[in-house]
Amino acid sequence: MKFLLMSILTLSFYGMQAQDNLAQTTIQAVLTGNQAQVIQLAEAFSEEQYDWRPMEGVNSVGEALLHVAGGNYFLASKMGFAPPEDVDMMNLGKITGKENIIAALKKSNAFVLEKIVEVETAALNEEVDFGFAKMNKLGGLLAMMEHNGEHKGQLIAYARSNGVVPPWSK
Repeated sequence: MKFLLMSILTLSFYGMQAQDNLAQTTIQAVLTGNQAQVIQLAEAFSEEQYDWRPMEGVNSVGEALLHVAGGNYFLASKMGFAPPEDVDMMNLGKITGKENIIAALKKSNAFVLEKIVEVETAALNEEVDFGFAKMNKLGGLLAMMEHNGEHKGQLIAYARSNGVVPPWSK
């Protein structure tokens, strides 16, 4: 009986913990799906297609992917999470080569997924100045998710323009 009671109390505690981070874990789950599809698209483009751009002055495929990586670090840094020491933010956009770009994107994806759940629930309403807007930390987490989704759409358009079928829609 004591074991059953202790088990129920333990499960209740972990259930309450999950509820405490409901916004963070939900955003993390949605972002994980978006990130996976962006990586699938990145892998579906050929090395040569990484230099393709729809017109002059618009990001190429590779530049769009690096923009997402930089955005991940930028948004997280504004929320108090400095990029890893081995990430050179000033030269992130200069990375070349399909494999290197994908590696940089994967690293930034893992970084933000880890940091999302480190945002305390009690801090979600704290105001942050992102430079382009002032919003609370919950808004910042949603901006991370939206930014990745926005560029997933951009990359889908790039893929279709280059005869690349998004892998999940085959």
